[in-house]
Amino acid sequence: MTRGIGYQTQSDALAQLVNMAESAEPIDISEFNQRIETAQTLMRAQDIDAIYLNAGTNLEYFTGLRWYPSERLVGAILPVEGTPKLIAPAFELGSLEQAMQVPLEPLLWEEHESPIELMAQTLRDAFGDDVRIGLDESTAYSFVARLEQCIPAQQLCDAKSVIAECRMRKSSAELALIQTAMDMTIAVHRATASMLKEGISASEVRQFIDEAHRRVGAAGSFFCIVLFGKATSYPHGVQHEQHLQANDWVLIDTGCKLHGYHSDITRTYAFGEATPEQQRFWQYERQLQQVAFDAAKLGQPCHTVDDAVRHELARLSLEPDYKLPGVPHRTGHGIGMDLHEWPYLVGGDDTPLARGMCFSNEPMVILPEQFGVRLEDHFYMTDDGPKWFTEPSRSLDDPLNLGK
Repeated sequence: MTRGIGYQTQSDALAQLVNMAESAEPIDISEFNQRIETAQTLMRAQDIDAIYLNAGTNLEYFTGLRWYPSERLVGAILPVEGTPKLIAPAFELGSLEQAMQVPLEPLLWEEHESPIELMAQTLRDAFGDDVRIGLDESTAYSFVARLEQCIPAQQLCDAKSVIAECRMRKSSAELALIQTAMDMTIAVHRATASMLKEGISASEVRQFIDEAHRRVGAAGSFFCIVLFGKATSYPHGVQHEQHLQANDWVLIDTGCKLHGYHSDITRTYAFGEATPEQQRFWQYERQLQQVAFDAAKLGQPCHTVDDAVRHELARLSLEPDYKLPGVPHRTGHGIGMDLHEWPYLVGGDDTPLARGMCFSNEPMVILPEQFGVRLEDHFYMTDDGPKWFTEPSRSLDDPLNLGK
């Protein structure tokens, strides 16, 4: 059996896990204020008077307020100068104030009133009829269509040029949270591999992973993909139940959240003996992962990392252009408060690589209808180039890096 696979019970594996999140520090008020100032500087440069922040990640990023979209509009107006305004149902104010981090000036609407009309009038009063408004890209079309009845469409713009610019480059506090979350999930991976046994179901493994994430200090798994055998050739899995058999190929992709920040790690290995072809493709995957890491250079466009992977695929006599056998999807995605966020390591993304950007590195190689190999670790850009959050798998015999 591969090192670290299937040698203990579930209870023993869980007993060895410890809370790793106790010393993690959430983002503090000074950083939220700095984010607002940075956004306002970008808004001035782009002649944007105000940005609408929809309930969800962007509202939380700038204000610390965790509130998720529903049929009752909750959001914030971030003006180019001054204090952000909270748009919310009047009856929710008490709950919202308890959840606030940054003080927000209430802009309240009653159940029979239109929050969009209230927002539009407030902005016209502050900035005049020619107000230019940036919209959070998560804003629903129905909201935009109703806003266009109050403010001409030509005065609305995509706020991505401000929001993404702020969120793409992580601070030291954000990097520390992501690092701890990654450490937590790699510990969960090791515990999971250790308790695998013949006949165990994929759903039982997912339940174990959720409990293991709780043991290391998370609220459970944010997501979890467990695949055996042929199912590993489908990047995001299958719907039917699976049971682990001797010599099955195993792919586990999971992560958690810590104070709003994600982890996301994948390991692939054999439960028993790997075939020569599996050994070969596993090594291909590890080579492609390293090629991507080595291609990440400050100032170069994000697509150059994916380009390097495509070049290596051709050298390995695999399909280079998102075809199979080869790598059918992008090399990686940004990560932070969203599991997938800008920028992306994919053809066509011209965003220059910059300090503080964080990426998955997962050029999954697939032999169709047989198996797939995904090794996913993340790196972040420093002044000296890319740095791993977690050490990539050293070998198929020791995929969890347990050997010295």
